[in-house]
Amino acid sequence: MFAVLKTGGKQYRVQSGDVLRVEKLAAAAGDTVQFNDILMLGGDTPTIGSPMIMGAAVQATVIDQIKGEKLIHYVKRRRKHSSQRKKGHRQKLTLVRITDILAAGADKTGIMAAIGAGSAPAEASASAPAPKAASKPKANKAAAGGDDLKVLSGVGPALEKKLHEAGVTSYAQIAAWGAEDIAAFDEKLNFKGRIEREGWVEQAKTLAQG
Repeated sequence: MFAVLKTGGKQYRVQSGDVLRVEKLAAAAGDTVQFNDILMLGGDTPTIGSPMIMGAAVQATVIDQIKGEKLIHYVKRRRKHSSQRKKGHRQKLTLVRITDILAAGADKTGIMAAIGAGSAPAEASASAPAPKAASKPKANKAAAGGDDLKVLSGVGPALEKKLHEAGVTSYAQIAAWGAEDIAAFDEKLNFKGRIEREGWVEQAKTLAQG
């Protein structure tokens, strides 16, 4: 039996015993985590979600927190007063071993959900809705239930959509970004230095405090 799960904006085809690298999770080595976003279950009678399969999950043991290969980001602007910038980055990753695939009953296991390091901890639950953050007087809530990221300087509907697709929906996530996180999102979403230039992290810290 195999499953197709989604985490960190990527999809993985896994089966019991597989070892894979995923975007950094909020867990320590030795912890057991549960991936609840299951797109497909394969076997004698394959099941395809719409888009997710309710009650299905993949459980895994965290082996270690690691870093990926070093990537070089180089930008050169051809202008009269030309500028160039070179940055190195190693993405933070989590190494996990798949231990079990559940076709149903994920909400009853009590195992910690596998969530990104920039998110708040949560217990595994396939049916219970996530708790809503307290209302903030300075910003409206987005339709999807997260924070209105368009409040941040320079963020319009298009950039907000990019952030949502990358799994960023709250001020708290952005406020927790460090230098490596900023470099990673700058590279992955092609923001061209906008995060630091517009001061999103500092703005997010203020908004997150209400």
